[in-house]
Amino acid sequence: MAPPTEGRKSKPKGRPKNDTRSLKRKRDVDDLEKLQKAVEELDLKAEIKDFTDLPLSQTTASGLEASHFKTLTDIQSKALPLALKEKDILGAAKTGSGKTLAFLIPVLENLYRQKWTELDGLGALIISPTRELAIQIFEVLRKIGRYHTFSAGLVIGGRSLQEEKERLGRMNILVCTPGRMLQHMDQTAAFEVDHLQMLVLDEADRIMDMGFQASVDAIIEHLPKQRQTMLFSATQTKKVSDLARLSLRDPEYVSVHEAAATATPTTLQQYYVLTPLPDKLDTLYSFIKSNLKSKIIVFMSSGKQVRFVYESFRHLQPGIPLLHLHGRQKQTARLDITSKFSASKNSCIFATDVVARGLDFPAVDWVIQMDCPEDADTYIHRVGRTARYERAGKAVLFLDPSEEEGMLKRLEHKKVPIQRTKPREKKQQSVKNQLQNMCFQDPELKYLGQKAFVSYTRSVFVQKDKEVFKIDEYDLEGYAASMGLPGAPKIKFQKGDSAKTLKNTPRAALSSDEDSDVETGEKKPKKDEVRTKYDRMFERRNQDVLSGHYSKMIAEDDLDKDEDQQADADEDNDFLSVKRVLPVDEDKNSDDDEGVAAAGPAPKVIHGLGKEPLVIDSKRREKMLKSKKKLLKLKEKGTKLVFDEDGIPHQMYELEDEEAFRKQGPAEMQRAKFLEEEAARVREADLDDKQLAKQKKREKREKKKAREAAAKASIDDDEAPELVGLEVGEDPMDLLRSLPLPEDDEVEEKEERPAKRPKKWFEDDSEDEKKKAAKKKRRVIEAEDEPETLEDLEALAAGLLS
Repeated sequence: MAPPTEGRKSKPKGRPKNDTRSLKRKRDVDDLEKLQKAVEELDLKAEIKDFTDLPLSQTTASGLEASHFKTLTDIQSKALPLALKEKDILGAAKTGSGKTLAFLIPVLENLYRQKWTELDGLGALIISPTRELAIQIFEVLRKIGRYHTFSAGLVIGGRSLQEEKERLGRMNILVCTPGRMLQHMDQTAAFEVDHLQMLVLDEADRIMDMGFQASVDAIIEHLPKQRQTMLFSATQTKKVSDLARLSLRDPEYVSVHEAAATATPTTLQQYYVLTPLPDKLDTLYSFIKSNLKSKIIVFMSSGKQVRFVYESFRHLQPGIPLLHLHGRQKQTARLDITSKFSASKNSCIFATDVVARGLDFPAVDWVIQMDCPEDADTYIHRVGRTARYERAGKAVLFLDPSEEEGMLKRLEHKKVPIQRTKPREKKQQSVKNQLQNMCFQDPELKYLGQKAFVSYTRSVFVQKDKEVFKIDEYDLEGYAASMGLPGAPKIKFQKGDSAKTLKNTPRAALSSDEDSDVETGEKKPKKDEVRTKYDRMFERRNQDVLSGHYSKMIAEDDLDKDEDQQADADEDNDFLSVKRVLPVDEDKNSDDDEGVAAAGPAPKVIHGLGKEPLVIDSKRREKMLKSKKKLLKLKEKGTKLVFDEDGIPHQMYELEDEEAFRKQGPAEMQRAKFLEEEAARVREADLDDKQLAKQKKREKREKKKAREAAAKASIDDDEAPELVGLEVGEDPMDLLRSLPLPEDDEVEEKEERPAKRPKKWFEDDSEDEKKKAAKKKRRVIEAEDEPETLEDLEALAAGLLS
């Protein structure tokens, strides 16, 4: 018996799987060592123009090539070699110069060279001041890191906290906003940052501001000291205190545009318009009407101004799509608005400084700053939304005469070239009267205008630079009138320093002859005078119907004072949380210092629903207005019209004019004439009906004769002689029954038979049964004698067939 291996062909021995894996692992190790060596040998002084000249991994290089990134910008060519060598960096460059890639590529490369995996935890943390900028950074990271195996996450406010908690522990790279990041550090147990390798702060000077200072300090306390830190911004911070807080180790300051002649792109044309505060809205509307085919961003100082201008201009319909964006909107709405504006070719967006930093909106033609920025750095960031990546752009700054001198000095100090221009008088339009009309008709719009006015005035009052922002030199009354308000709302801080001094003075130090209390407005009793609580109640000031509304408005404004700085650190809330149930006359008693006892809210009168004005004097009637079905009952019913042959509309039951009727003659004569005309018309109709009936009878008779002739012709055929040869005793009816019937004639007769007439609603069933009985009687054929011969049978058959 041959051994089992004999007579069989042996399979070629391949390389074992373990050997293949080990070779691949060895090749990866060799590539990593070569990459590490190339990074160490990288010359920092060498001029690098393309990404292919940098020592990058194949996965990063493939991601850059797939995203169509080939040439380096100035900031990238200087910052990338330092960042790849794991140096701390302070990067400053003009807006739109490609700072995002300058820190994203080192994040991917440094973690790749350290063989970072999902089990190692968080390796890089990128902090952004706004949600929109964080989303933009995350999208760029996804594009260039598509071939890496790192896990990356986006942590911003406005999303589900529980979902973020579940995934946070598995992330290698996080892009976040300060507020939500700190929330996870405090509340998410599985989130650890002990092994963090890199910290990146985009728009660092904004993050180091007072608005985010507490959050950033708390985050830094959680992070390890040994790490690489990179700060990037268009206007970089150099304060020693800020750098010490971040624990920077010998940072390299990279600024590519400090030696440049201007701090803004050379392709940006910058102008300013000297516009008094009451004329700002008219100038803005006129500008938008003159640039309907452009893409425009309008910056304002507060979210309430953005809301008011958006709502009022939306009613004015300038002829261009309008959008608005501010920090108090929900996250889904903000994302939707930014995507709409990015995709549009011509539109206008009203926004706060939420979109002033880092956001890349494609092809923006104009940046309008309706309100003066707080400093020159804010101006630079705002105008940076246009003229990006060496494209052309234009920017216009609206300045009040009191702001001109101080602001121009600060812009000149920052090397910002700006020149004055004037709007054309022919294209100037005034919307003041239209806004007044809208505020009078719509109490909600008026309420928005009041809050916008208070918000703007407060933002001017709290500015640090008092050389630019001089609250006493603004025409606030004219500004309130230009917004359509009947008067400027009262604001607390405009009482002056004396009120603050009196309020903070101890009660014992007040003079004895002071007759009223500063805080409550009550009269102070004399030593021997006994006064009750009713006396104090009736002597209080501001006993008008607007006191509740005014206190709510001021309380809301105190809460929203820093809304744009803290918009991304806090959770989003609805824009208007206070809604007035019944609008009242706010102008009669707002300026009354003496105060009269309130007589209650005046009823609301609405015109135009019916013949008489509708008076809303209760909550039930006001609630009824919210129901469309109930509102229809109050509206005046319309009239139904018919059109004559000439196309002239008439009412369904239109009465003839009495004078025209009398001109035609007496009523009896017109009645007789009408009856005569109707009788003649009926006679003509009867003649037509009779002729039609005769024609139908004639056609029926002719068809009957044709059928009889066809029956006779069939009897005279060749088969007819066979009928004669009948045997005695045979029944002649049997033979007749065997004859073929003319089926075609029956089909024709069925087709010609008219359809059954539907019964009228006024006909009785008994009448219908009588008609059926009469028809049955007409169909009965009576034979006088029984058929004996063949001729008698033929006659009977012809009668039955007809």
